[in-house]
Amino acid sequence: MAIVLGIESTAHTFGIGVVRDGKILSNCKDSFSTADGEGGMIPTEVAKHHAEVGAKVYAEALEKAGIKEEQIEVIAFSQGPGLAPCLLEGMKFVKELSKKLKKPVVGVNHCVAHLEIGRITGAKDPVMLYASGANTQIIAYESGKYRVFGETLDLGVGNFIDSFARYAGLGFPGGPKIQKLAEKSSKYIELPYSVKGMDIALSGIQTKLRQLYDSEEYCLEDLAFSLQETVFAMLVETAERALAHTGKKELLLGGGVACNSRLQEMCRKMCEERIEKTKLFVPELPLLVDNASMIASLGEIMFKANANVFSWEKLDELDIKPRQRTDDVLVNWK
Repeated sequence: MAIVLGIESTAHTFGIGVVRDGKILSNCKDSFSTADGEGGMIPTEVAKHHAEVGAKVYAEALEKAGIKEEQIEVIAFSQGPGLAPCLLEGMKFVKELSKKLKKPVVGVNHCVAHLEIGRITGAKDPVMLYASGANTQIIAYESGKYRVFGETLDLGVGNFIDSFARYAGLGFPGGPKIQKLAEKSSKYIELPYSVKGMDIALSGIQTKLRQLYDSEEYCLEDLAFSLQETVFAMLVETAERALAHTGKKELLLGGGVACNSRLQEMCRKMCEERIEKTKLFVPELPLLVDNASMIASLGEIMFKANANVFSWEKLDELDIKPRQRTDDVLVNWK
C-alpha cells in the first residue's frame, strides 16, 4: 500500500498529488497567469510564484488525500523537460521534504508521465498526440522506449497559440481565449499549412497571423477560427500517419492543448473514419493539463521497478534535466 507524493513544476503550474496503489487521492495545483494584455511566462517570475505557493498546495494535497506527511513513502517529481528555474524550485522543495521525512525520490519525465496516465482511460498501447506549451510530439512505445514519431520543428503548439494571443492583447494563457473566439466564427482564412512527413512547423503560420492581424482587415474571431482549423488539421494528419506507420489502433490525447474541444472533435472524426477502426482516449481535463497526480502515478510504477530512484542520503546526485527528450528515457518498468 505505497503512498506516493508527486510534485509538478515544469512550467506555469506548481502541483502536488498523492497516489496510493494507482488510485489518485488528491491532485492540487496553483498556476501562474497574467492579466489581459500583459506578457507571458518569465521563468524567474514563475519560479518565484512556485516558491510562494508551494507550502499552501502541499497542505491542500495532504488534506484532500486524507493523510499525514509521515505516511508518505516515496516522493516523485518532474525532473524534466521544462523551464530550468521552475524545475529547480520543484527540486528544492523535493530535497527539503525528502531529507525531512527520510524518504526516497524518483525522477520522472514529464512527457512520459502524460502518456502513462493514459492507462486510467483504458488505453493499452496507444499512439499519443502530445500537444502542450513547449511540447508537440507524436509518441508511441516501440522496442523498449517511448519513440517520437513526429514533432514540431520549431514552436510548441501551446506556445504558438499563447504567443499569438499575447500579440493580440489577450494575456496568458491564451489557449482558452482563442478557443472561445474561434467558436464565434466559421469563416476560414487561408494560412500556411506546413507538414513535413510526420513533423510540423508553426513559425510561418505565426508570422502570417500577425501580418493579418496588423492589417486590421480581419476580425480576431475569424483569425482564431482559422488558426485552430489549420493547426489542428496538421496535428491530426501527423497523428493518423503515425497510427498507420505503427499499426496501432488507439489514439491518446495528452497536454493542455488537448483540452480544446475542437481538437478532440477532429481527432474523434479521424479515428471513426479510418479503415482500421481506431479508438480515441481522452483523459479528464485535470489529467490532460500539467498535473502532479500523473507524476505520482508514474513515480509509483518506477519506484516498484527501481527506475531512477535516489535515496534521501544521496540527493547530491539528483539534478534536473531541462532538455531531456522523451526518447532519452530508458523505460525499464514495462
